[in-house]
Amino acid sequence: VEAVTLFEVVSMGKRAMQSVVDDWVEAYKQDRNVALLDLINFFIQCSGCQGMVTAEMFQSLHKKDVMRKMTETFDEDNEDYPLIRTGPYWKKFKANFCEFIAVLVQQCQCSILYDNYLMDTVISLLTGLADSMVRAFRHTSTLAAMKLLTAVVSVHLNLDVNKHNAQRLYEVEKKRISGKRTNYRLDQLERKRKEYEQKLLEIQNMMNAIFKGTFLNRYRDVIPEIRATCIEEIGSWIKTYPDAFLNDSYLKYIGWMLYDKQAEVRLKCLLGLQGIYSRKELVSRMDLFTSRFKDRIVSMPLDKDHEVAVQAMKLLMLMSQNCEDVLSAEECETLYQFVYTTHRPLAVAAGEFLYKSLLSHEGDEEVQPKGGGKFGASTDQLKRLIRFFLESELHKHVAYLIDSLWDWAGKFLKDWECMTALLLKNAEEDGEALSDAHESALIEIILATVREAAEGHPPVGRGAAKKILSVKEKKIQLEDCTKITEHFIMVLPQLLAKYSTDAQKVANLLQIPQYYDLGVYSTGHLEKHLDALLREVKDVVAKHSDMSVLEASSRTYYILCREEIAIYNQVDRARTQLIDELMGQLNQLLGGFWQKEEGFCMDAGGISRMHSALRRIAAFHNAHDLTKWNLYDKTLKLLVFEMEHGSLPVLMILPALQCTYFSLLWQLAAVSENSPKETLFALRRELRRFSQICMCFLHHKGKDVREKAFMILCDWLLILSHQDSNNNEEAVGLLDYLPNTSLQEKLLLFIQEHVFIEEEEESKDLTEEEERKEESCKLDDLHKKRSLLAAYCKLIVYNVVEMTAAAEIYKYYVKTYNDFGDIIKETLSRTRHNNKIQSAKTLILCLQQLFQTHAESQDSSNGVDFSSASFTNMKELARRFSLTFGWDQVKSRESVAMIHKEGIEFAFQGATGVDGKCLPPNLSFLLIISEFSNKLLKPDKRLVYAYLQRYIAEPLPCKGEEWQPLIWYRNSLLA
Repeated sequence: VEAVTLFEVVSMGKRAMQSVVDDWVEAYKQDRNVALLDLINFFIQCSGCQGMVTAEMFQSLHKKDVMRKMTETFDEDNEDYPLIRTGPYWKKFKANFCEFIAVLVQQCQCSILYDNYLMDTVISLLTGLADSMVRAFRHTSTLAAMKLLTAVVSVHLNLDVNKHNAQRLYEVEKKRISGKRTNYRLDQLERKRKEYEQKLLEIQNMMNAIFKGTFLNRYRDVIPEIRATCIEEIGSWIKTYPDAFLNDSYLKYIGWMLYDKQAEVRLKCLLGLQGIYSRKELVSRMDLFTSRFKDRIVSMPLDKDHEVAVQAMKLLMLMSQNCEDVLSAEECETLYQFVYTTHRPLAVAAGEFLYKSLLSHEGDEEVQPKGGGKFGASTDQLKRLIRFFLESELHKHVAYLIDSLWDWAGKFLKDWECMTALLLKNAEEDGEALSDAHESALIEIILATVREAAEGHPPVGRGAAKKILSVKEKKIQLEDCTKITEHFIMVLPQLLAKYSTDAQKVANLLQIPQYYDLGVYSTGHLEKHLDALLREVKDVVAKHSDMSVLEASSRTYYILCREEIAIYNQVDRARTQLIDELMGQLNQLLGGFWQKEEGFCMDAGGISRMHSALRRIAAFHNAHDLTKWNLYDKTLKLLVFEMEHGSLPVLMILPALQCTYFSLLWQLAAVSENSPKETLFALRRELRRFSQICMCFLHHKGKDVREKAFMILCDWLLILSHQDSNNNEEAVGLLDYLPNTSLQEKLLLFIQEHVFIEEEEESKDLTEEEERKEESCKLDDLHKKRSLLAAYCKLIVYNVVEMTAAAEIYKYYVKTYNDFGDIIKETLSRTRHNNKIQSAKTLILCLQQLFQTHAESQDSSNGVDFSSASFTNMKELARRFSLTFGWDQVKSRESVAMIHKEGIEFAFQGATGVDGKCLPPNLSFLLIISEFSNKLLKPDKRLVYAYLQRYIAEPLPCKGEEWQPLIWYRNSLLA
């Protein structure tokens, strides 16, 4: 297609813009009216207007009349126009449009720019269009006017430079020929200087006309894109030509728009200010602006728009670097805390701020602190990092802190040699040994840095799913893993030996081997270091009964004990030896216990030893199959003894219950295709037996035992009802186990008694320390309750117990919303996904049960009290249920229709007389289900209304107040 008009040439973008403009300038010189008409129509068409300005209109009509005619030809219903269209073609069109204006001014600056006709006409047209009521005209002409002013500012800058050069030459020439007659060269320079001055005056007039005619009206336009364009361009004028624009009369517009409601506009303000604050020579002229708007900028990292928050943080960093003492110590402390935020780009920006302000000091690499040795700079940075981490009392998420700093401080965060040297250093060698808190923090930092380097993605809860690493990142990751392995293989045993008595430190250190490249042990002939590690881990297991340490030790053996790795036999021998010793201790303790004729009479020391032994075994049984040690019979005997006598201490029952559970899980996992029937029958018998024990323990006198039994029972039922048993269908048939009605009732009753019953609080006068402890206990208690409820809700979601059981849980949705609302809501969502209709029936069943309870508590002679608290709570619950269906009425169509159908049937249940003239006892239930009426589609409202008509006689027997619910419900369907 051959392009004819200027609009077609620019929008197609097939020709170089320079030649397009050159052709137009040539045409202007031939006949300026025709060329100018083409340019006017170019701006009109770029706005998406189909009208054309003819030569007659251009010559005879006033500017306002031309505008009116163009507005009349504009299709006001169609809000689409080139600048807001999406896709690569229109994105390129916008770029071409802006480029055309810039090149036009550039090519005209030596000739027709100053003819007092071209620019006057264009500025007049754009100012007129920018005042139009039509959004397309306003947006397009504002963008054009702003780009025009940007181009004119560049011309002004060049002219200014040329004028100064001419002035300097004039001065030099004047000195050279002082006292002589006038010189032709001097006259020529004088004329040149005056010509530049004249041009500058004209350019300033153009700049003023555009700024006052367009910017001042449009920077607060109702359309955010127009406001953003104005702010973006004023930022570029200030950077390009600070001598003219860097003053408070222009800066104030950027400051005011920092408060704009639209994120896009706030973002342009921040980006503009970054360009200014990044240049030290400009910052000194920003004092008044900084003092006026600093508080606003400091508050903006909390902006609800993520990108605005990130750019605000970057701006504050520039301000901190280039303006002395602009941010107070308190403001800096507040900003540093953003390293803990979940939004990664903001955390990384805060990490850069923290690193450059607090951790990285110029000259760190060159100037070595006294006694720092070869790690001087890194040691200094590490100590500052540890101090910062310990001082930020609100947050203890070291993984988040390390992730925020990773992009900026990767070099010193990977200096594991320095970190471990700092830990192993003795106080005698260096007077400045780390305190216990500093050592704990440093070990946490080591673990976090090792994890970040080995995994190559942010910690859980920050950022989306695991990112796909590039080839370069993969290479760095593998190199880091090798470096970690080679260093910690030698150092970790020494660290474990030094801190073997400190549970928290040991638990953290024992997590490092999971990031090893285990092949290094054999390829580097480092088996002696493996022996040292296994010795230390064995020593740790002997010294500790803390579960986190024992589980970390168990996991270390699990990681090192992979059959495909060369070191397997060495680790397996050490593991077998350790388990033999642990089982030997347990057998000895149990032997002493069973020898007592009358059963149980152990002292406190004996109980403690038994507790520790069982805990150690439970921790290892979790990750390792200990079936060959025949642990199951030993722990089962303890549980049976407790069922019969009820005299064992809780400290023994809990780990025994756990061990028995793990033993059965390992047996269940061992079921294969060719498992004999006898084995399966024996296992089935044991599974049933263990379930009975757990059910019995639901009524145990110890609260911890009850809760442990419930958790195990829920997990147990879930596993048994969803097992695969390695494709052995016979095994699945034999071992499959769904709870009977009695057990389902017991589980539900347990939840009602242990989760939803509120404990009465006694008012006590407590000290601050006691209050803190009590608060901590309450939080722990809430966490336990949430775990119990979540375990039960899983049974509902996976169809282990009847879905109708959820009705009892849903009753507490509003009442316990702060504590359990998220769990109940997720259960509702999952059950709806499994079976829409059954889920809807469960909701209506919940409301029916509440209504019946309410009706029973009311005085039957007075009818239902609509203003009572229980009725209001029911309505609120129904409203909340209604909100869970979301906005997609088509998706929830069947469910909502079912709720109305069941609700109507329930409302007219027990109505006497076929004619419907007697008041049904449950009629006020219609008020409850009216909360779901707004979720019905119009056709469905008519169907539900028709269904309602079956139950009522015409005309409506609506003489009394008691019939109001029916009228309200009917109106909600007709609305």
